Amino acid sequence: MKAMVLAAGLGTRLRPLTNDRPKALVEVGGRTLLEIALRRLQGCGVREVIVNTHHFAGMIAEYLAANDNFGMRIELSRETELLDTGGGLKQAGWFFHERGSEPDQPFLLHNVDVISTVDLRQMAELHRQSGALATLAVQRRESSRYLLFDQQQRLCGRRIGEKVQIARPDEAMQELAFCGIHVISPRLLEMIDRQGAFSIIDIYLDLAARERVLAFPADGQYWRDLGKPESVAQATRDFEQGALAR
Repeated sequence: MKAMVLAAGLGTRLRPLTNDRPKALVEVGGRTLLEIALRRLQGCGVREVIVNTHHFAGMIAEYLAANDNFGMRIELSRETELLDTGGGLKQAGWFFHERGSEPDQPFLLHNVDVISTVDLRQMAELHRQSGALATLAVQRRESSRYLLFDQQQRLCGRRIGEKVQIARPDEAMQELAFCGIHVISPRLLEMIDRQGAFSIIDIYLDLAARERVLAFPADGQYWRDLGKPESVAQATRDFEQGALAR
């Protein structure tokens, strides 16, 4: 199984921690966010990963080389301009279609600045069984933005503040917060018709009326967005208190 780690962002919310490094190299509990993400992927059977880079891209390349890519095959997708999650995936799409890749094998897409105990193996297996286009880890928690799903866990739309976007109407939609972890069928790559910088969530919403984009409920699993210095500090305490395995 292959994976992509989204690590190209500027990390502006993490300043001053990102004044001299990319957010992927910010440390939590003595390990970088990039190492934590890679080890999690490695633990569920991933051996080949592509990482998109932009801010301090050279530092990420040097860091991976110094650590022998953590025993994995790792490719870098350098973005001269930030492409957001969808544009970044589109640019890196060759990695999932190169010679020798299984054409129907799903892959994982993981934000570098989230840390969790979400069961990635189970998520990938449920995705395979469902035949979905994409499966998104979600939780019932407070958030500034929500994805909307029906009772069959199919994506219907999203809400950001007071703005609601409906892709597939349903009478009983539930609001769930996205965790920044996806399992994606490679056929999605041929369906992306946008150019430049765009969110992968926009693509899911474009396709939700005719394709199955499903929720993977991750309630009860540890999850934290490490977008702010105080979140990094709390995650470090969580490591020290045993809430997360090192």
